[in-house]
Amino acid sequence: MSDPGHHTLHSIHKGHVHHGWNNAFPPALTIAPGDSIEFETLDASSGQLNRSSTAADLEKLDLARVNPVTGPVFIDGAKPGDALKVTVLSLRPSGWGWTGNIPGFGLLTDQFPKARLHHWNYDPALLPAMYGPGGRVPLRPFTGTIGVAPAEPGLHSIIPPRNVGGNMDARDIAEGCELYLPIEVEGAIFSVGDTHAAQGDGEVCGTAIESPIDVALKFELVKGANLRMPRYVTRGPVTDHFDKKGYEVTTGIGPDLMAGARMAVSEMIDLLSKRYGYEPIDAYMLCSVCADLRISSIVDVPNWVVSYYFPRIVLE
Repeated sequence: MSDPGHHTLHSIHKGHVHHGWNNAFPPALTIAPGDSIEFETLDASSGQLNRSSTAADLEKLDLARVNPVTGPVFIDGAKPGDALKVTVLSLRPSGWGWTGNIPGFGLLTDQFPKARLHHWNYDPALLPAMYGPGGRVPLRPFTGTIGVAPAEPGLHSIIPPRNVGGNMDARDIAEGCELYLPIEVEGAIFSVGDTHAAQGDGEVCGTAIESPIDVALKFELVKGANLRMPRYVTRGPVTDHFDKKGYEVTTGIGPDLMAGARMAVSEMIDLLSKRYGYEPIDAYMLCSVCADLRISSIVDVPNWVVSYYFPRIVLE
């Protein structure tokens, strides 16, 4: 513990992971507001996959062990109704990751029912990572799962995000970001994991570049904030790693946003397959790590417009 005038950097080893949220989990560490922690993380498979794994290993994945998070951390003085301010100080990537099409999981699971696994070996200095016939994906690491324990007792699945954060897969919770989480239990009970080297907004196949990454975070309290949902502040541009050469954009138009998202992604898969020679399943997985879903129009009843932006820098 640190005194009020001196803030400490702690560390939590990747051995301190848990699966699911539970406000009764004993803390791995107790800290004071203002302290920082470096977390070691496991990949989203909890170490079930490694550099030599195959699609057959992906099919055998124990889904009860996916999305491990490192922690939990008890923050002294945190009370229900406060907000936990988490500043992302740094992310140190490992150089290896994977993207998988997991049967039964993803936006187009009905179209892509078979397991597929792609390994990424990248330069931790954040040069682009290679994919398929000539694709080069710019990397921008972030924390996929980051949150605090819910007030409701018992064990809760880690897969769905919730009002106290968790598996938000929000690409912009990256270095420099300031995240504010609603606190529902004493001590907040914070954990982080599911780190990604790159992802498109939407993470459409269900996985990004799933990669073990060490994360340094600073913790502060905002007393009586009474947030209903997480909010965050970015410290600069959020798409400049993709913007350099412009975008290919497909759309889905109709009365249902989910159907529109599915159509926009299907159209992009069709474009990439026909123009660049990707297998449709590989185009789908590539989209998941670099292309962004956007709601372009949601007021012109009865039809809404969903657009899908694929960065041309990946293919040029």
